[in-house]
Amino acid sequence: MRIKEYIKYGLLGLLVFTAGSCEYLEYDETSYNRKEDVFSDFGRTKNFLTGIYSYLPTDFNSIDGAMRSSASDEAEHVWDLSNVQRFNDGSWSAIQPLDNVWGDMYSGIRAVNLFLEETEGQEFPEERWNEDYHEMMEQFEMYPYEARFLRAFFYFELIKRYKNVPLITEVLTPEEAKNVAQDSFDDVLSFIVQECDEVARELPSDFGEFSAVKETGRVTKGAALALKTRSLLYAASPLHNISGDLTLWQEAAQAGKEIIDSGWYSLESNYENVVNNYTSSELILGRREAATNGFEKRNFPIGFEGGNTGTCPTQNLVDAYEMVESGLPITDGESGFDPIFPYSGRDPRLEQTVILNNSVWKGQVVEIFYGGVNGQPKDNATETGYYLKKYVIESVNLEPNNTNSKEHTWVLFRYAEVLLNYAEAMNEAYGPEDAADMGMTALAAVNEVRQRAGMPDFPAGMTQDEFRAKLRNERRVELAFEDHRFWDVRRWMIGDETTDIYAVNIARNPYGGFAYETTLLEERVFEEKMNLYPIPQAEIYKNPNLEQNPGW
Repeated sequence: MRIKEYIKYGLLGLLVFTAGSCEYLEYDETSYNRKEDVFSDFGRTKNFLTGIYSYLPTDFNSIDGAMRSSASDEAEHVWDLSNVQRFNDGSWSAIQPLDNVWGDMYSGIRAVNLFLEETEGQEFPEERWNEDYHEMMEQFEMYPYEARFLRAFFYFELIKRYKNVPLITEVLTPEEAKNVAQDSFDDVLSFIVQECDEVARELPSDFGEFSAVKETGRVTKGAALALKTRSLLYAASPLHNISGDLTLWQEAAQAGKEIIDSGWYSLESNYENVVNNYTSSELILGRREAATNGFEKRNFPIGFEGGNTGTCPTQNLVDAYEMVESGLPITDGESGFDPIFPYSGRDPRLEQTVILNNSVWKGQVVEIFYGGVNGQPKDNATETGYYLKKYVIESVNLEPNNTNSKEHTWVLFRYAEVLLNYAEAMNEAYGPEDAADMGMTALAAVNEVRQRAGMPDFPAGMTQDEFRAKLRNERRVELAFEDHRFWDVRRWMIGDETTDIYAVNIARNPYGGFAYETTLLEERVFEEKMNLYPIPQAEIYKNPNLEQNPGW
């Protein structure tokens, strides 16, 4: 789609894009007049930047109809032929990559570089006499900083997958692009952090107060700082911090502290409101999607009109939810867990994340037991004994002749993650209960998250190792299905501990109640090389200067 064609169709909102947005830059850049047409007009320039936002990732069925969660121990995808299964059986390779992140992120980066090059010093003289010229230029002054943030975000997406990648900050010719060499992880990380620092100094904390034009979804100061703390957390983690350098953990904690001290964000009182809610007090940056029902079609339980089942939570994940009264894991004999009523008295986030047997969905009792309306042996019924609830909008109607759609908002950064990032970094740098000069301990930060969920505080007196284990579990529960677990197990280098996937078989007792039996569903493959993605072989064919990641 050429730029003029794209502009003709317009945009529904700042972050509501058409399926054709990835074609946004498919035009002949040798034509200077065409670029001039775009960047000499404020509206077209704004649309161009908006198109760059479309490269921000989501995990709404991102891999062949599946969430990336199905390639972690969070979930199993019910469709055996989905390409996401290749993550699990070890058949993914450089020749057959499972997503096009390399290509997509570099397309986004090239768009940013072009935008920055073409808009430098632009004043839109032909629009100088417009009544809204001052407001227009007020917006435009922020655009380079937004673009630079997006480029930094795209580079983070690259280094967390591929580690060493080419760092490109100018528009290259096709021939130049075929000869670039990789920069080190550390160098690209330094670039990301520096960009975050510089744009954070210029961006407002809230565009609603900054501009007379009300817009949501734009990059803010908080988003830049959130990217900084996440990037530093990854750099400090075992995968990239082989020497265990505590300085990296300290820097990650300090970055999180900037957001915590700002007071810009607060935890939602209701955990269910943290996703699909672009007005959330907790949301730092989200990607708004146009009204659709595709995610619901993929994830409504079998037995509900239009439901096809898709990403199904595992018993592994369900077992991670502690008991609400004791705050203890269900494996602890003192926890109060009752295997006859396995979902009773659990962390409230369980029922807010997972559709359980005998729970209510769309006004109906869900029957996941064998022979039930929503259970085996129905075709495509869940194999794990659970259906996905988080991010699935219950009010979507898939009944023929009465179908509706809803807007979705994918969370890219939220305040609870910042608190958990801070807690992890503080524990590794100083231990659970030493605030150093930060003002808040790791223990205090994680307890804020637990208090919102209605869970007891973590106890005082834990060792660093004990706190680490409990924090990792808390992160797993709080951030479930937000595209964190897949990456966390890699940066922690514990992928080989997540290969046994468990389900629950549920039988209905003839005299009432149910019998629950945990069973091994799948033994997955995880090798050390899988902590990183392979660089697509097609890219290496085009550019022999690229070095493949070890083992691939």
